Amino acid sequence: MSSISEPAYCFHCNLPVPAKISSCYTVEIAGKTRSFCCNGCLSVCRTIYEAGLDDFYRIAPDGIKPTPPEQSPMRSPKENTFYDLDEIQEEFVNGGLGDIREISLLVEGIHCAACVWLIERRLSKISGVVKAAVNLTARRLSLSWDNRLLKLSKLIESLSEIGYSAVPYSFQTAEEEFKKRKRTLLLRMGFAGFAMMNLFWISVALYAGADQGEYRLFFHWIGFAVATPTIFYSGLPFFKGAWLGLRRLHPTMDLPIAIGAAMTFLYSAYVTLSGSGIGEVYFDTLVTFLFVILIGRYLEMQSKDQAASATRRLMDLQPKVAIVLRDGKEGMKEVLAPVRSIAIGEKVLVRPGDKIPLDATVTEGESSVDESMLTGESLPVNKKPGSKVSAGTLNTHGTLYVEVERLLKDSALTRIIRLVDEAQQSKAPSQQIADRVVPWFVTATLFLSLITFLIWYEQGAETALIAAVSVLIITCPCALGLATPMAISVASGLGANYGVLIRDGKALETLAGVTRFVFDKTGTLTEGRMSVKELVPPSGMNRVEFLRLVSAVERNSEHFIAKAVLEAAAAENLNPFESYVSAFYNHPGLGVKGKVDGTEVVLGNLAFIEGSGMRISAELKTYGERLEEKGVSCCYCAIGSKGAGLIGLTDNLRDDASDLMETLRSSGASLTILSGDRKRVVESVASKLGGFLGVEAEVLPEDKDRKILSFQQNGDIVAMVGDGVNDAPALIRSDVGIAIGYGTDVSIESSDIVLVSSSLEKVKVAVELSRKTLRTIRQNIAISLSYNLIMIPLAMTAMVTPVLAAVAMPVSSLLVIGNAARISNFYKVFDNTFHRKKRGQRWK
Repeated sequence: MSSISEPAYCFHCNLPVPAKISSCYTVEIAGKTRSFCCNGCLSVCRTIYEAGLDDFYRIAPDGIKPTPPEQSPMRSPKENTFYDLDEIQEEFVNGGLGDIREISLLVEGIHCAACVWLIERRLSKISGVVKAAVNLTARRLSLSWDNRLLKLSKLIESLSEIGYSAVPYSFQTAEEEFKKRKRTLLLRMGFAGFAMMNLFWISVALYAGADQGEYRLFFHWIGFAVATPTIFYSGLPFFKGAWLGLRRLHPTMDLPIAIGAAMTFLYSAYVTLSGSGIGEVYFDTLVTFLFVILIGRYLEMQSKDQAASATRRLMDLQPKVAIVLRDGKEGMKEVLAPVRSIAIGEKVLVRPGDKIPLDATVTEGESSVDESMLTGESLPVNKKPGSKVSAGTLNTHGTLYVEVERLLKDSALTRIIRLVDEAQQSKAPSQQIADRVVPWFVTATLFLSLITFLIWYEQGAETALIAAVSVLIITCPCALGLATPMAISVASGLGANYGVLIRDGKALETLAGVTRFVFDKTGTLTEGRMSVKELVPPSGMNRVEFLRLVSAVERNSEHFIAKAVLEAAAAENLNPFESYVSAFYNHPGLGVKGKVDGTEVVLGNLAFIEGSGMRISAELKTYGERLEEKGVSCCYCAIGSKGAGLIGLTDNLRDDASDLMETLRSSGASLTILSGDRKRVVESVASKLGGFLGVEAEVLPEDKDRKILSFQQNGDIVAMVGDGVNDAPALIRSDVGIAIGYGTDVSIESSDIVLVSSSLEKVKVAVELSRKTLRTIRQNIAISLSYNLIMIPLAMTAMVTPVLAAVAMPVSSLLVIGNAARISNFYKVFDNTFHRKKRGQRWK
């Protein structure tokens, strides 16, 4: 094998370009030679230049930028029309380029819950906007719009008009923007800190007696000289945010801070400039509370970033390059290629210790793969030819050759990241209530400050000023605005670590109050791996011929029964594809029918066979009933004019099913099995699980939805747990839909919570997580309300100085963030218990 080339970097996407393929995608663009990692990047780049939109590479978040590195990646361009190109949107838009499109935008300038309200209110008034939801924690906007009526560039310009700049979200963009904000905030904080330390010396001199002597005015002027640049540099974000809010008649929480700082500075400046000798200056107080507020914002920024870092951890799992086997002049060669340039069907070499780059199938080699980062399962899974592997999982000890089945944007890891993002951007009911309260909070703060000033004015202007400023600073809805989204962000990120993907924050709150859990039987409570236990052919037909006819029809079905029949045929060395099948038709929940070499074959439940005009003998029915009482599912089979036979199938219960049922029952929830199987079979399963489960059997897929509705009409809050296509209507109808084992694409899209693995233990994780999250949300709201109920009266009674107010304000937000982070600590105990249990099972 040849050595691996050291990569260059793609001009468009900035991913590595191996030296061996760089010559294939190296062309002259605008008079300069550029290298690309694939033909896709080259085509998009040409489209951009041909459209006259080459400014894209000056501000694009992912490409190599010819502008200086200190330039902000978030600077909004005067012309955003290149974002309207389908070639550009394809990289960022979720769910395809249809008429209704959805995108995540990274928004610069969001500081508080009032900003969230302002952005959502502004965009929702624009014709063509379907949905606009802002996540305060991540500073991201989830936006849906009708592309026939409105262009994305117009929406970005609308945000610019109210003082917010936005670009399509990508992980690299978010990281660069966070580092920039962090660096800028540190500079402003450092400037304020330096000024504060110098003003302390001035304050010491004034408090030591210089305020009465000939140096009084001198020290005031020094304080003025130090405080003036500080308020205009370190305080600039507050004044800018306040002005933008006033300009749009939607004040944010920057307004009270800006008013408090301005009032303190102007009064102190008046005392200094007048030289009257009457009154005190508060330059030290002004600079100190600016410094403290900036410290609070910095700590809040760091805490929110750490608490909501699940997406970053998942992104880190994705390899950027992989070793691909490609044809060369001397045969197959190992080529180091960017993952995004790898096509479906290409073969990739995965060495021990490497991560699987894309979803694929093993073609050669055997190894164990650590899938804990996706499923939460601690034990490695053995892989051999034919096994499926997922992007981001770790190959432990053997060399594997795999064939790519899905592109990067369609991989399981990418879908998980997308689901986590959706959860963190979704709004739970309690958050929606908080969002409605926030706009009135700023107005109430200004009113209370004015009342405080008037009350204390008789005691002197200075006392009134200090009390009013304290009220302005200490009153803050930020903690209330963070109460729910921080808990949802931490919980959804933590759930992803355990293989529990939460698609909607509302579902997380609702799950905590579920009164009835409804379970599908096959593939949910059972393993979904049926096996043929009994084979009763029609009279006069031998077993092999019966199995040949049945397996030929079932080869076109994806049902569990079909898989079991095909496995039984393979055990008899029968090839179902040797027979000619015509007129095949699938009747969901009932059975299948078709013609095999001209002979009509009908398989299904008893009602379906008899409804098709076939006769089942009384002896066969009686035998089937005895099997069903033992938990054996019966599939009746009519073969033309030769009569009917029977196939008995068994499906083992999952090992953790009984434990989950007992846990849910002890919590007070009602439990029901909802199945299309025969009543005797379902009752047998219910008895094995403890005998306390309700049974709804012989229910067709379209009737499952009606059963869920009837439970809801009786007052139950229903959670449906299922895995198949026929469960989709019930999953949608239920208050919380849970798709288990990563189910089917349809069941996933129909559910609110997705369990990556088939372990029922994950249902318990989801329930416990939801209850802990709901408790945390309530605690956070209580912390926020308690803070304001205690601190506002203290500030109005002049018992709190502006400096103390500046300390208290960010502390309330930090308490909320810290309390939300405790969800992770709670699950460390669960994690230890869970893995001890797993290890115990392993040695049994």
